[in-house]
Amino acid sequence: MEQQIFSLAGKVAVITGAAGGIGSAIAGALAKAGAAVALLGRDADAVAARALELTRAGVIATSYRADVLDAAGIDAVLARVLSDSGRLDILINNAGVEQLCAASDVTEALWDRIVGTNLKGAFFTAQAAARRMTAGASIVNICSLTSVAGVPGAAPYGASKAGLVGVTRALAAEWASRGIRVNGIGPGYFRTALTEGFYQDPEWQRRTLAKIPLGRFGQLDAVGQPDAVGQPDDAGCCDDLGGAAVFLCSRAAAYITGQVLYVDGGMLAAL
Repeated sequence: MEQQIFSLAGKVAVITGAAGGIGSAIAGALAKAGAAVALLGRDADAVAARALELTRAGVIATSYRADVLDAAGIDAVLARVLSDSGRLDILINNAGVEQLCAASDVTEALWDRIVGTNLKGAFFTAQAAARRMTAGASIVNICSLTSVAGVPGAAPYGASKAGLVGVTRALAAEWASRGIRVNGIGPGYFRTALTEGFYQDPEWQRRTLAKIPLGRFGQLDAVGQPDAVGQPDDAGCCDDLGGAAVFLCSRAAAYITGQVLYVDGGMLAAL
């Protein structure tokens, strides 16, 4: 198959929650594939720093302060992206929050913060993006293993991510007639700021690794390194999510919509 089918050259991609972790890694992968990337996040300095790293690597990268809890603000930011870039082809709905908490101790405020960010925020960001997209555009929602499997201490998070699968399917069905594809990626366990609480427990790490057929946790590329774009990966470097994101946003996935691709080392298959 021609390599060009995976190219994102000429595309403009928006990534929410792009300052670090999964969002930052996916931004780098999309840029490697040729896309100009617009990085959105609540921490203006952090997304600006990541955009600068990518720019120094020779790609087009911009940054915008944005909070997905502010639907009107997100709409205004995406209007700016369209004005600045001239088009909007890809949205990676990655912004999310988590706080481990026993279900009996979950407060209404905690529920609203997690579900509001991860589900409501993703929906209205997708809505604002779709208003500005044309046929051939792609939306990828970052879901979770908790979309389909229960995790103790993560009831609000699991509810939000299960809901995001429902949103993914509904939008895919509704927007297919406009040529906008909507899919999801369900990461397995990747060590990021969001999941650090799990990794603080060595026994949890041992038990979890025993459940992953490939025998390791997911890895992200060397996020933030100047050579992360436009150069071959180092021999020991691995990006387990970037390829999935590029695939779903490329012409190679032109007949795929309404699906969630779980990138989990086989964990769900082995349950």
